[in-house]
Amino acid sequence: MGDWKTTDGLPRRRRHRALSPLREHLRDTFWFAPTAALVLVFVVWSAATAADDAILTALRDAGDEDAVSDLLGIAEDAKTVVTTISAAMMTFIGVVFSISLVAVQMAAGQFSPRVVRIFVRSRITKATFAVFLATFVQSLLVLTSYDSQRDPSLVASIPLVQSVLTLILVGLSVVLFVMYVNSTLRLMRVAHVVDLITREALRVVANMPLDVSAEEPVGDTSAGTGSSRGPGPGASSGPGPGSGPDLGPETARIAHHGRAGVLRDVDIARLVRMARQSGVVLRLVPRIGDFVVPGTPVFAVHGGPATKGLRALSFQVSVGAERTFHQDLGFGLRQLSDIALRALSPAVNDPTTAVQAVDRIVQFLSSVAQRPLGVLLHRDRRGTVRLVQPVPGWAELVDLAFSEIRGCAVASPQVTRRLLAGLDDLLGAVAEDRRAPLVRHRTLLTQAVERAVPEAADRAFALHPDRQGIG
Repeated sequence: MGDWKTTDGLPRRRRHRALSPLREHLRDTFWFAPTAALVLVFVVWSAATAADDAILTALRDAGDEDAVSDLLGIAEDAKTVVTTISAAMMTFIGVVFSISLVAVQMAAGQFSPRVVRIFVRSRITKATFAVFLATFVQSLLVLTSYDSQRDPSLVASIPLVQSVLTLILVGLSVVLFVMYVNSTLRLMRVAHVVDLITREALRVVANMPLDVSAEEPVGDTSAGTGSSRGPGPGASSGPGPGSGPDLGPETARIAHHGRAGVLRDVDIARLVRMARQSGVVLRLVPRIGDFVVPGTPVFAVHGGPATKGLRALSFQVSVGAERTFHQDLGFGLRQLSDIALRALSPAVNDPTTAVQAVDRIVQFLSSVAQRPLGVLLHRDRRGTVRLVQPVPGWAELVDLAFSEIRGCAVASPQVTRRLLAGLDDLLGAVAEDRRAPLVRHRTLLTQAVERAVPEAADRAFALHPDRQGIG
């Protein structure tokens, strides 16, 4: 990969293109992979049928009736195996995925309902289900290819290649089943779940453009978030601290005309292209993750009139029933906070899980500590700002990370000690203008513990910073 230059003339390494909204939405569905596998198995079966016909024709043209008889015997032996596979595979699918649904329900109750999407997005789960269905359908198709004739000179089809393909799919199903069980067991472990959530959240951070062209073919064309709240304290609106562009007067607003739901993401590249063609600057009004209803504005147009082409802007946003990681900067913190809150509830009372969630919260905040927050600017290939998207500011992220956990952790010295250690670590890692929210939360936590714990020795123990909590 080569280097490219930004508007300030400094070379930067090209970054991989982020996932497009369509591809990301397909990853959030469970139907696409099995459907694609079923289509593929029909194509492969057709090719295998053609190969079997070609083999039979070649042997007959050569006059080798003995070879045809041998192949017919082999195919008849394979038919018993194929019949067994077709009878057992669908039952196997039902049993395996019934157990999986129970595991998903247990994980949702133990961690958070929002972690169910991890199971839905699991590649090994989709691959296993797809191969299982493909094996079942392939076995049925092979059975339809068997000829009732036993005379080698009269038989019209010998599904030898098809039977071998079915056996290969069975072997692949066994391998994927072992991998699937291992993956499912890992997804039931809290350490692995919080690690997956954190990695997805950090991927969102990595895909956030600092100051890149949204139309560059190698740039980040789909990452970004939006907000109606404006920059938070300590936020930066662009490549330099506090350097927001002059958008010009607001000339129009584009309303949402789709269904009500959570704003999941927007098509950055297409929006920048539309804004450049119309000579305007677009500003996303709701933030990614906000709930939008029909009739409310989703885009504000600056610097020019809303032309006829811009009326289709509302079709460039995706609204769904739940939030996704694709462009939602705060969704990872939301899930980690939910896991910690559930662990701290009296019904669960699992402070160690809460500490593990706090570990990852501190990791996430450390990753964004030096980044410009509050507003993302998306530029066209000439460096002109065409799309403005607010994102959570530093203070908003800190509040999301600590406010609720701090209120529930007072009775758990293990968690208060870990919170204090995390806040101290962040205070040493951020710039001076971003320390105020951290200091506020540290002060509030100290005051809450002092009010709730009557014994001085217990207060001193609970207020001693410890990265392991108690250990």
